[in-house]
Amino acid sequence: MLKNSKTGLVLLISFSILSCANLSTKDDVKSTINSSLPDIPDNWHSLKIDGEFENDFIDQFNDPILENLVNEALSSNNDLLSAAANVERSKALAEQAGASLKPMVNLAFGGTRSGGVESNTPKQTSLNANLQVQWELDLWGRVRSGAKTAYASYQAVEADYQYAKHSIAANVAKAYFSTLEAAKQETLLLSTLANLNKTSQIVNLQYKNGLASSQDVSLVKTDLANIQEQLETLKASKRQGLRALEILVGRYPSAEIDIANKLPVIPPFPNSGIPSELLERRPDIVAVERRVAAAFYALDQAKAAQLPTISLTSGVGGTSSELSNVLKPENLAWQLASNLLAPLFDGGLRESQVNAANADQKAAIAAYTQTVLTAFSEVENSLDSGISLQNRLMLLEEAKKESNNALRVAELNYNEGEIALLDVLTIQQRVTAAESSLVSVYRSLLEQRINIFLALGGEW
Repeated sequence: MLKNSKTGLVLLISFSILSCANLSTKDDVKSTINSSLPDIPDNWHSLKIDGEFENDFIDQFNDPILENLVNEALSSNNDLLSAAANVERSKALAEQAGASLKPMVNLAFGGTRSGGVESNTPKQTSLNANLQVQWELDLWGRVRSGAKTAYASYQAVEADYQYAKHSIAANVAKAYFSTLEAAKQETLLLSTLANLNKTSQIVNLQYKNGLASSQDVSLVKTDLANIQEQLETLKASKRQGLRALEILVGRYPSAEIDIANKLPVIPPFPNSGIPSELLERRPDIVAVERRVAAAFYALDQAKAAQLPTISLTSGVGGTSSELSNVLKPENLAWQLASNLLAPLFDGGLRESQVNAANADQKAAIAAYTQTVLTAFSEVENSLDSGISLQNRLMLLEEAKKESNNALRVAELNYNEGEIALLDVLTIQQRVTAAESSLVSVYRSLLEQRINIFLALGGEW
């Protein structure tokens, strides 16, 4: 009998070792996802900036109001609070799956009171206490794979949460810059409106003296009305931007949030590191990589479910008419039982589950590859747009300078009667357009710095 027990133990250990050898490992996951990617270059194609990537980029805007708004959003944004709750839930599910690897121990108490119908029949009391232990022998790794699936899924949700934090911070900065741009555009239009009012006074005086036509008066009034209409649009845009900021930081959208009185200085390009570092740094890539791992483990679990399961049940307990005697040695009894459940016919259920898990694995790998390629594209596009926007900014600064020079000359020529008022108004519109475009591109460059930082996987 002892010999048979030893033989069974040896077989049990052998089966366990064999099953472990067939389970997916981290290296299996890494090898598979790496083979799904195209060749990754050593440096970015659009722009090479030497140096290690740094995470203190938000400080370079040197805007305390922006920093406070970002911190407020990270602590109070409702989408983030919801994402944080999802992380807690996923962690609890992972712990729940991991608990299946351990024995289940239960303690049960019970009691009965019995007697005959006749009043003189003696009454009997029986009390019992039992300690029960149940455990599934995870020979094929089914339970382990389930626990690893749940834990990898939890890691994916955690990475999703980190990426959500990055995205919320970026959205706060973009909304902040857009609102500051609207305020700056409003200031420019107010200046233009003041100049037009002066022009209108001059034209009206000239008209009364017969030196200007009614057409000149109408032209000035037209431009005044157009500027006032643009001002109304900008004021509404500014209020909407303020409300967007308030929603992001978890406040009531009253359009009363405080902002700075000017756009911040554009910081330099951040050190971009090398492309391969992105795979470990960007949370959204980490999330899909963890989902690939979860798909591998889920496939292992589905395959193991096709094999027999063995469960052990043991217990020890006692029965007595007195509570104090229930646990005395002479009243205790023990039991040990095992159960083997081997699937014979399930109508193809388990095979279809394996096929579904295999398809999920393929889909997860494809999603990983696409996410990585999209991330690379976002970095390259953002680097490229930074160069383009910088060139546009320089050209618009030149356009602003030259259009202002042209306006000064035109105003002198108009006062000398050498050109018509329409020529002056046309040049004035060019000045306004150049100044407005300059502010828009400046804001776009600020936003580009946010985009490249987000694309590189920076923290806030």
